[in-house]
Amino acid sequence: MTAPHIVWLRRDLRMADHPALYAAAQAGPVIPVYVLDDDRAGDHAYGGASKVWLHHSLESLGKSYGARNSRIVLRRGDAPQVLAALADETGATCIHAMRHYEPWWKEAEDELRDALGGDRQLCLYDGNYLLPPGSVTTGSGDPYKIYTPFAKSMLEVMPPRDPLPVPETLSSPDSWPDSDELADWSLLPTKPDWAGGIREFWDFGEQAAHDRLDWWANVVGEYDEGRNLPSEDTTSRLSPHLHWGEISPAQVWHRLKDKRSDGWNTFAKEVIWRDYAQNVIDQFPDYPRESYRDYDERTLWRNPNAGHLIAQDFACWQKGMTGYPVVDAGMRQLWQTGWMHNRVRMICASFLVKHLLIDWRFGEQWYWDCLVDADYGNNGVNWQWISGTGVDSNMFVRIMAPLTQSEKFDAAGYIREYVPELAGLGDDEIHDPPEDRRGDYPAKVIGHREARERALEAYRSAKG
Repeated sequence: MTAPHIVWLRRDLRMADHPALYAAAQAGPVIPVYVLDDDRAGDHAYGGASKVWLHHSLESLGKSYGARNSRIVLRRGDAPQVLAALADETGATCIHAMRHYEPWWKEAEDELRDALGGDRQLCLYDGNYLLPPGSVTTGSGDPYKIYTPFAKSMLEVMPPRDPLPVPETLSSPDSWPDSDELADWSLLPTKPDWAGGIREFWDFGEQAAHDRLDWWANVVGEYDEGRNLPSEDTTSRLSPHLHWGEISPAQVWHRLKDKRSDGWNTFAKEVIWRDYAQNVIDQFPDYPRESYRDYDERTLWRNPNAGHLIAQDFACWQKGMTGYPVVDAGMRQLWQTGWMHNRVRMICASFLVKHLLIDWRFGEQWYWDCLVDADYGNNGVNWQWISGTGVDSNMFVRIMAPLTQSEKFDAAGYIREYVPELAGLGDDEIHDPPEDRRGDYPAKVIGHREARERALEAYRSAKG
């Protein structure tokens, strides 16, 4: 009997270009394992939308393994303890895994290494990012904090390594350990089932990711301008596939690298942004929870837990009832589909922290729960960028004007789709409907000029 090798799956739900799976397949029989560890991430445990994606992605990957006479073993509990016990049970001598950079996964990797002991080992591999965090450094050898020089250095060493193929063969162990049933994890909502819009909007799994990339290869040339036009939605929608590891950034890069267009150049920098976000949380593990810049945050932010009027403003933002059509369209798209167009994502985030002066962390948590691509690094870095509190961020005093943005980027069609009560308005009215043309649509929670002046005054006070 050849000792089996465990492959610990997390956000790497693919078979191609999976260095951990590839190495394990060459070494002996393979036992792929996914452990649902609900408690380890604390306030960043998977949100509702993420659980929906995880269910469908595991279901799809399970079928891919099944087609190769293999399977995924599902277990629930503390990941290091579950995996160490599974190694004891199966006689596995090595656990192979893709390296993850969220602080709770780094901690789990250390705990698992200690729990294995003896001759058993944990073998970690990189491959969820273009390059491992920390591998691109300044001239003095320090990790970058600012995106622009980081991206420049990344581009100098691109392309990334060549993607690996799916293993030619997958040997099975002499006997399979017991597995949970995916349905018993109750990842999908039932009473009520609010995920219908997500299922309608997305296809899940590795094949769907590659189908989307094939489509995107023919469209990416239009991205430089199209990325700002929500009504046209010239975006890749690859973000959840990349987040869940259904496709690797190396696969995306090599598929597109020979394109010669401003669209590809812009998109390439956004793929690099994923790496940048991981570099930030690798340096500052609590970055999605703690502001980097030193403001008097009690003066700057309004806390929804401190009063019902503030809570009411926050609820209007969450529900897409602010009275600003482009903001409300974005927030409703988020709730319905688990995703939001990138330009509108910024407009909505800016509106929360500057028009409503609500602490960015409340927005970060709402996006975390609602986004199918909710990523610890990306979400935290993006919120601190828009709020002006980050290591590399937009200036707080640069306040996006949602009504101007809506008209400038021709969001009329987008608004009609997600704010149907305004669908009958013409392009000249829909961005900022007159009071007598709003019908049941709510009035603005605050005027733009009033909000801007209030935000600037709060900023001055917070700076001291």
